[in-house]
Amino acid sequence: MNHSRSNLGAPREPFLPPYQVVLSETDWGSLETPFGNGEDLPEVLTRLLAPDPKVQVNALSELGEMVGHQNTIYEATAPAAMYVAGILTHPAATTPRPYRNVPIRAALLNWLASTVYDASDEIVGRTEQYSPGFLAPGTILASFRDLRTMLYQAVSPFLRDSHEDVREAAVIAALILAEHPALAVHRDHLAVHARAILDTSGDEPNRSVARKALEAWGHGAPDSGPLLEESWAWGPHSDGPSYLEPPF
Repeated sequence: MNHSRSNLGAPREPFLPPYQVVLSETDWGSLETPFGNGEDLPEVLTRLLAPDPKVQVNALSELGEMVGHQNTIYEATAPAAMYVAGILTHPAATTPRPYRNVPIRAALLNWLASTVYDASDEIVGRTEQYSPGFLAPGTILASFRDLRTMLYQAVSPFLRDSHEDVREAAVIAALILAEHPALAVHRDHLAVHARAILDTSGDEPNRSVARKALEAWGHGAPDSGPLLEESWAWGPHSDGPSYLEPPF
């Protein structure tokens, strides 16, 4: 993505293309997925906007396997994440989950949070110990991490959403995205939201993300005992696929 410049010459953050553009201008068939190429992804992504929430949730579950199988970032992961970020403001994102008074938007944000966690400093740092060069410029993972400023723009409007689930999911995604140096300017503001997670959330993976962000940014965190040692797959909203699967 090119960086546009203001009249004063200061660089602006890259803009997120409309989801329709991402869908139509991506050569999905040329992109690697864990099961071949991404030629089937446009149909799955389109179902995220279906009027039936059961169809939406099932599509999001399928998407997780198709571009994030075994917590891995593939070539197709980046445009898929851009599409999901682009539909956060779509009316279809306000559809209530089946049997739950929770907008689908919360599940979309949860998916983004889990996906960017797989490319987080913590996970990358572990992998680099065993695979030097894993994060070299031009690699799939490095290119995905370059999208963090763009994805942050899509997530940040929901940090103060009126719905608690949407708000918490947005905060967790934003905390992980803000590891990018260009987003450091937002960290003091995000620290307030991180403390709110620690004050109100009962979700331990989310609390862990909030606590680690506060500590990494020098804000300190309330003493709540030692953190549990995490498995490689343990991250935000990692209670298995249950948060994506319909309860029916």
